[in-house]
Amino acid sequence: MADSTDVDMSEEPLPLQQDLTCPVCHGVFTNPVLLPCSHSLCRECLQRSLQFSNRCPVCRAVFEEGQAIPNLALSSASETFLKQTSWLSSQKRPSEDTCKMHLKPLELYCEKDEVPVCVDCVTLHSTHRLWPVREGAPICKKELGFKVQIFEKKVESYKKMTHKLNNTVEYIKYQAGRAEKQIKAEFERLHSELHREESLRLTALATEEDQKIAVVQELIAETKKDIVTLNELIETLKKEMGNDDLPLLRNFQNLKRKTQWTHEDPCLPDDSLLNMGKHIGSLSFNIWKKMQAQVKYYPVVLNPNTASPWLYLSDDLTSVKESPERLTAPENPERFDPCVFVLGAEGYTSGKHKWDVIVGDSPKWIVGVCKDSVARKRKFTVSTNRGVWSIGLSKGVYNVLTPERTELQVQQRPERIRIKLNIDKGEVSFWDGGTAKHLITFTCKFDEKIFPIFGPGLHSIPMILVERKLAVHTS
Repeated sequence: MADSTDVDMSEEPLPLQQDLTCPVCHGVFTNPVLLPCSHSLCRECLQRSLQFSNRCPVCRAVFEEGQAIPNLALSSASETFLKQTSWLSSQKRPSEDTCKMHLKPLELYCEKDEVPVCVDCVTLHSTHRLWPVREGAPICKKELGFKVQIFEKKVESYKKMTHKLNNTVEYIKYQAGRAEKQIKAEFERLHSELHREESLRLTALATEEDQKIAVVQELIAETKKDIVTLNELIETLKKEMGNDDLPLLRNFQNLKRKTQWTHEDPCLPDDSLLNMGKHIGSLSFNIWKKMQAQVKYYPVVLNPNTASPWLYLSDDLTSVKESPERLTAPENPERFDPCVFVLGAEGYTSGKHKWDVIVGDSPKWIVGVCKDSVARKRKFTVSTNRGVWSIGLSKGVYNVLTPERTELQVQQRPERIRIKLNIDKGEVSFWDGGTAKHLITFTCKFDEKIFPIFGPGLHSIPMILVERKLAVHTS
């Protein structure tokens, strides 16, 4: 049909226009047809009506499809009217406060479509909820106010995250300083022939320190940029909310699109701290194999980035015990909190591995292996169905930590536990390291990286990793 909505009209419809308006589409007639009941409507409107009913849309009189005949006089009058009004519309342009379709004042607000409309638009929004402009503006302001509150909360959240990130930078520096002190002490013990290796180690440490800090500082910079952007959005929203009702309503959809927030909230990424095991784990062995008499080798060292804040690790990462107070440490994703555990520095995906742990006469402990995906930030029951294969002592009873909590029978109190892990065979076995007596074997298909796990309990008695004797052969 021809579009009659661009016709320039006064605020009240012209009498002639009312006579030339289709009762179905409310536009000026296009190709009108006359029904037996004497009512006329556009041919296209008739075809649409016949899809649902063969009754007149005005008086509901029944008719057959072939009974409708062209209304030539009405068609000619409609065409003449459109030509005259199109010339008038070219002489006038609607103001911003006027409906572009009907050229009437925008006095209503459609809550569903979120646009201001005129009274003639009501038929186009018949199933929508319409408000007077003065009542629609507070609705929009209320929604924008909620958005301001959300952004203000995000700003506070981002500021807190920035503080945490700054603390992480300081902790990385502390780690680097601690590692540097240990590295220097070890190299001094090995004397001048190892100075070159010392330099290489320090360079590697400094490089990783710079890389880690650079990553965190970049995240800090991005977070600060987001804070600035959020503040700008808040100011924009507050400014727009102070506008008059109609300008606010006209700009409401555009304003919502412009103030969409799709950025991800800042968070400390995995592996954000220094790899302490790489720099100081089994350090003397890796420095120089020829220095056999001065080398101590541990098949497993601890990863301080995973240690609960309630655990204190020795400088060489080979023993762990309860800390009398909660230590200051970043809330990095790898760290156990609230559970009191620490992992080995190296994970395994293949091969055979063996290490001994001295538990001494501690009244409570857990040792074993776990999946890399084991829960870190919530409490959980240690069990094989949680991805942990372990044994433990609690309240004087040795347990195999399965869902059924099978009691482990021992002839004498083991002070040293040996763990043997065979990834390829899917086995992890536990032995009394002092008597070499087998305790229990778990069988499982390991489908991800496996780490040693240690739970010394909240006791002052340390859990100590045992040094392995070495024999270096050359050919």
